[in-house]
Amino acid sequence: MPLSSQQLIELADQCLLGNVTRIPLVLVKGQGLKVWDAAGRQYYDFIAGIATCAFGHCPDFVVETLRSQAQTLIHVSNLFYNEPLIRLAQLLTEASGLAKAFFSNSGAEANEAALKMARKYSHDRYGPGRHVIISALNSFHGRTMGAISATGQTRFHQGFEPMLPGFKFVPFGDLPALTAALTKDVCAVLLEPIQGEGGVNCPPEGYLAETARLCREKDILLILDEIQTGLGRTGRDFAFRHFGVQPDILTLGKALGSGYPIGATLATEEAAKALSPGTHSTTVGGAPLAMALGLELGQRILNPEFLAGVAQRGEFFKNSLLALRDKLPGAIREVRGLGLILGLELTIPAGPIVTALRELGFLVNAASPEVLRFVPPLTVTEEEIGLLTQALERALREAGACG
Repeated sequence: MPLSSQQLIELADQCLLGNVTRIPLVLVKGQGLKVWDAAGRQYYDFIAGIATCAFGHCPDFVVETLRSQAQTLIHVSNLFYNEPLIRLAQLLTEASGLAKAFFSNSGAEANEAALKMARKYSHDRYGPGRHVIISALNSFHGRTMGAISATGQTRFHQGFEPMLPGFKFVPFGDLPALTAALTKDVCAVLLEPIQGEGGVNCPPEGYLAETARLCREKDILLILDEIQTGLGRTGRDFAFRHFGVQPDILTLGKALGSGYPIGATLATEEAAKALSPGTHSTTVGGAPLAMALGLELGQRILNPEFLAGVAQRGEFFKNSLLALRDKLPGAIREVRGLGLILGLELTIPAGPIVTALRELGFLVNAASPEVLRFVPPLTVTEEEIGLLTQALERALREAGACG
């Protein structure tokens, strides 16, 4: 006899590690923007696996790509070449303007490779001692020890101290603070073009461009973490296009696998030379199954017509939220973001609104205590956006947050 949702949750509490707080839903099916729980209730999913399911849930081409490649070749290790690996590397390097690609199994691993590359690059050119990496407060770069050491939120550090040495943090968007931090022991600056987990924070005008200029001047590598913002999320192929910069190292994940584990680290020719044979590797990264899927997804996302549609839908969504702010100025403090990564800063805690929206059939999450984050599939429709904003207005009014 099938277990009920409550029975499944009770079983999960017995046998799963309690390292995350899960929403009390057991999701069993997904199609497009919609998911269904074990009780058969439908929800509109504006989380999309946290900006991961670029084409929604279970698109036919994803299922077919995995099926076809699984029938041909699943895994051979990186001791050998495989064609999907080579073709995906070609696609991403040509699209990004970078020279070399390394593939791993997650965004955190992509960032680990970037951190190692930056330190090794500096060590090879300048010797020991030039190893400090500057990151931003409110940043998020992953859960591995290197990635959380580079993350500028102490809540992720607590209980895991000491963090790895050699990281300094400056306020995001504060150019004087960054400039002052660029001392002789710095080898790299690591930034998200838009901070996702930190509350969908966009940089002030000119900040990234001036950061890139300072890095070039001092031969400091600029690493951009686009695990959440890359591959169409902002309406461009990569978010750095909006800011007129070119990174030395770029990290990707999430949308590149649409739920299948994958990470990518792209780099200039000079930076990539640092990771010579034996300096870094992974057993499963670059396996044919993930690479075939990444290639299919990448080709579809990087299509100019598709990107233009994402930008259009993102503008419609942002304008809808701005109109709601004008209607409910006592409830909404700010709308921010680009494309289909949008944040809504409220005047009240976001948690109860997340719960209220779930009860109305919409899944969203809070990127910080007062910020709702919307990262739906890139294929979300204007009609679906309209349904969400109607539900959001109802939730805010019922919460008495309208002033």
